[in-house]
Amino acid sequence: MAEVGAHLTAAPAGGDRPSVFEAVAQDSLMAAVKPALQHLVKVLAESNPARYGFLWRWFDEIYVLLDLLLQQHYLARCSASFSENFYSLKRIPMGDGRQQPLATAGLPKRQHWKSLLLLVLVPYLKGKLEKLVSSLREEDEYSIHPPSSSWKRFYRAFLAAYPYVNMTWEGWFLIQQLCYILGKAEHHSPMLKLAGVRLVRLTAEDIQALETKWAETTSNQTHSFTSRVQSALRKALGGIAFSLSTGLSVSVFFLQFLDWWYSSENQETIKSLTALPTPPPPVHLEQEPSSALLPSLKSVCPLCRKVRVNATALATSGFVFCYRCAYSYVKAHQCCPVTGYATELQHLVKLYSPES
Repeated sequence: MAEVGAHLTAAPAGGDRPSVFEAVAQDSLMAAVKPALQHLVKVLAESNPARYGFLWRWFDEIYVLLDLLLQQHYLARCSASFSENFYSLKRIPMGDGRQQPLATAGLPKRQHWKSLLLLVLVPYLKGKLEKLVSSLREEDEYSIHPPSSSWKRFYRAFLAAYPYVNMTWEGWFLIQQLCYILGKAEHHSPMLKLAGVRLVRLTAEDIQALETKWAETTSNQTHSFTSRVQSALRKALGGIAFSLSTGLSVSVFFLQFLDWWYSSENQETIKSLTALPTPPPPVHLEQEPSSALLPSLKSVCPLCRKVRVNATALATSGFVFCYRCAYSYVKAHQCCPVTGYATELQHLVKLYSPES
């Protein structure tokens, strides 16, 4: 069974309170999965932009839907998120500390939905905010807006305030972890406190109940047409979540290795080990409709079909455009207009001719 396959032993006699290492490790598990999956999607999108480009453009939305399905599956079945269940932990409502409910009992509706939203929605919004800040910084560097425009003054003020807001957010988590280490708090994360739950270790009774529930679910037979349809939908969603959880359980260490391999600290080593000659120009342009963008005159911009002004090349493809044309297109589509390769604003390279 996937839900309990990662559990090695029952809770030790020393208490049900997980150590800070277990608590922090389960937090870092999902944080390592997303960058690794993102890199895999990027490789697919660059290898075939026409077929897989949408995965890269909508990666955040696709990921949050899959994450929502996965976390809902585990919260409903195990009273824990995927990473918490992976480390033999469960969530229980904050209360008077009497007998703990079994993991199969699930959380009360209020705590369940609050947990689900905080597990899925908060990381999604935080990631979107970070991307917004990154794009605003790029736009501030490459912007064609007048320096005195009110919009530019606004987002410059936002960019100046963001580091302090982010520092406050991270400091809140750090202080909570320090209080947890010192035994002054029941939660290592403010998100658990906002959800009204706390983490405890799974017991032998929990593991036995999870195995029994799984066996009963697979053996139940439904008779009415409506219940059969509902059961089929439930099984389909459960099967997707089960596949996700099983795949993540098996490949979690591989994904963490990818996250380390492609981390910024390791990039210099990677470049020295994987230095390759410059690849040839893309050969598929002759067969793709995008080749119609290429004008016969080399001095003409493929986008506006006029003589180029402020010639600018895209480092990802080598094609040259007007600066305004390339800037507007890349900002809107995040890809090269000719090849479809994933492109960012920092890939714009201004060209200077001897005449200029």
